[in-house]
Amino acid sequence: MSTTFKKQLSDLINRVHDLITSTRGREILLFLVFLLISYIFWLLLTLNNEVQEDLEVPITLTNVPDSVTLISDVPPSLKVSVRDKGSSLVRYSWGEVPTMKINWDNYRHSSGKFLLGTADLNARLRDYFGANSQIVTITPDSMRINYTTSPGRRVAVKVNADVHPALGWTVFGPVTANVDSVWLYSVDDLPHSLNSVETVPIVRSGLKDTTKFDARIEPIPGVRIIPDRIILTVPVEPLIARKQYVSVIGKNVPNDYTLITFPSKVEVSYLVPMSEFNSEPYVLKAYVDYNEARHARNGKLKVTMSLMPELYRNASMTPDSVEYIIEPKRAQ
Repeated sequence: MSTTFKKQLSDLINRVHDLITSTRGREILLFLVFLLISYIFWLLLTLNNEVQEDLEVPITLTNVPDSVTLISDVPPSLKVSVRDKGSSLVRYSWGEVPTMKINWDNYRHSSGKFLLGTADLNARLRDYFGANSQIVTITPDSMRINYTTSPGRRVAVKVNADVHPALGWTVFGPVTANVDSVWLYSVDDLPHSLNSVETVPIVRSGLKDTTKFDARIEPIPGVRIIPDRIILTVPVEPLIARKQYVSVIGKNVPNDYTLITFPSKVEVSYLVPMSEFNSEPYVLKAYVDYNEARHARNGKLKVTMSLMPELYRNASMTPDSVEYIIEPKRAQ
């Protein structure tokens, strides 16, 4: 510890001691002591009085057989307004609220329903909070859960996505999901025509990299879908500029004539996905039409390209027209 720090600490301690031992300091200290005593008395009185608290009680179902599939959602918690002495409720207000466990076998019905009525739920909460507690309100005030023990049906997942890349990027490849099928469960028989499900529509634009989305399966009334959410992957790549030279070919040229162009090749520029930049270029062809020569007024013919591969974007050609001469072939 440096000498400077020791001196600063000693000065601080001396200033605090002078403040406490001064008349003003003793008055402040006395005020704080009385304030603390007042708070303790207020707390004791409050804990002894009857109060009403709004609490959120987490719940869980226990002893649910593996063969059971819940069709309805189980609420994660109950919102309960309870009246009791403050000393009884303080542990719920200030501490962690324990989970209330509900035994599946106690409320299961053979009709494919789990029923926990208002009276039973009220009794369970009184046991949870204590016999002297008074349950004022419960939300929800009962639990009705449909379930099935029948095997599910596996169906295909169709992706409903409208995604667009940012300028200079491209979606290169299909949008894929982490699963290709899901399971459907229902209390009633599923229609035979139900052989696929679809994701909730996803619309995104301005993508600048391969992106993953959390997608929800479109709900079906009365049907449990497992899993009900999937991960979609949109492959996005930057576009890279590439060039290649293409020979100009004359078409519709009579057999006894030769069409010569200047230059004999044109430069074709286009953008390709980065993963395709080092791949072998497609064979491209450039054409001039002999039949257009009779209409050409500036001594040039327009050059047209063959069909471009789909992955070649924003293609351009330089020059887009060429000079030419037509010569008769020499007799052999």
